[in-house]
Amino acid sequence: MMLFGGFGMIFTLIFIVAIIVAAMWALARLFPQSGAGPSSAETYRSERRGSALDILKERYARGEITKAEYEDMRRDLQK
Repeated sequence: MMLFGGFGMIFTLIFIVAIIVAAMWALARLFPQSGAGPSSAETYRSERRGSALDILKERYARGEITKAEYEDMRRDLQK
């Protein structure tokens, strides 16, 4: 009594895959990852930047600001 022949197995496989995909989608909606912690981009930026004084020192070392500007900004930061 094989009315559908091999198509029955194909439809069963498609049905099982659809149920697995629906379950994964439902779990992703129930447990979103946003808000779980800092993203890798945020972590990279915070590790890369350092403190304001470090940034100021780097700018002075690269010649972006003069010694007088450096001293003024350093005093402002250390207040």
